Amino acid sequence: MRVDAFDFELPNERIALRPARPRDAARMLVVEGDKIVDAGVRDLPSWLRPGDCLVFNDTRVIPAQLEGRRGDAKIGATLHKRIDLRRWQAFVRNAKRLRVGETVDFGAGVSAQAEERLSDGSFILAFAGDEPVEVLLERAGTMPLPPYIAGKRATDDDDRSDYQTMFAAKDGAVAAPTAALHFTPGLLAGLAAAGIATETLTLHVGAGTFLPVKADDTDDHVMHAEWGRIEPDTAARLNAVRAAGGRLIAVGTTSLRLLESAAQDDGTIAAFAGDTAIFITPGYRFKAIDGLMTNFHLPRSTLFMLVSALMGLETMQAAYAHAIGAEYRFYSYGDASLLLPRQSDRSA
Repeated sequence: MRVDAFDFELPNERIALRPARPRDAARMLVVEGDKIVDAGVRDLPSWLRPGDCLVFNDTRVIPAQLEGRRGDAKIGATLHKRIDLRRWQAFVRNAKRLRVGETVDFGAGVSAQAEERLSDGSFILAFAGDEPVEVLLERAGTMPLPPYIAGKRATDDDDRSDYQTMFAAKDGAVAAPTAALHFTPGLLAGLAAAGIATETLTLHVGAGTFLPVKADDTDDHVMHAEWGRIEPDTAARLNAVRAAGGRLIAVGTTSLRLLESAAQDDGTIAAFAGDTAIFITPGYRFKAIDGLMTNFHLPRSTLFMLVSALMGLETMQAAYAHAIGAEYRFYSYGDASLLLPRQSDRSA
């Protein structure tokens, strides 16, 4: 499909620069089939059914944004994906001033050598020393806020907690699974009281999630790989939910992409550990999930393509037009949407 089919105009003032406080006070646009309803995140239990299961991503965002110097040149680096204990793939700002073999000093005793330049323009950075890279990042790095926020204000101490979900447990993400930012202990208690289960998996979100689609046709776009894991016992419980007639509702596109990567042709979810570069566009047949809770996404982005694949492009164009007109807050710190496709109506 042509990428411009997924374009829309978003007023600048609709981009949220701070999250709702408290987190579950955010609004939630419910799209059920082709029906569009204004609601709030705290209404989530009433939109689900006993026996349903919400699936969260328990990745933890690391301070993966680095600013340094190579000689007199300023070099910025956003870590994307771990290669091994000391090497990371990174997207580099001012990359024309950096050559393979040169070292970037990021301050606070942290430095890395540009070991290899990849075909997409990113670099493999090899960090010096013996300390774990995560320890080095705590000294020299900042939270990697999305460019549409970082371009409008400086990162501050509030972002250390605001840009982390309550499920964050496993270090490795350089972007938050933002749909889960809306959850609080109180909301989880309400879901449990309504008979709705929760499970977690791990997908370490990479910086590639913020890259624009530069191709004119979706067939020509190449996704960056991200690493994920679904434990065998988690897969068994998820399969049991569906076998009992419950629905699997992914919380965030990251959870959805990993579940679909692990799904067999019959919809059974297998244990999974490895990279996924799944790219979901209209025409894709969903196997593992019955719904999605997600934030509002950028025009022409792979994530808007994903939600259009789930609900239909015309439905999502109408939903986003409604959200813009009703002054919903967009993107990572913005409001939520609950997407329940008509085919997910399974008998309970």
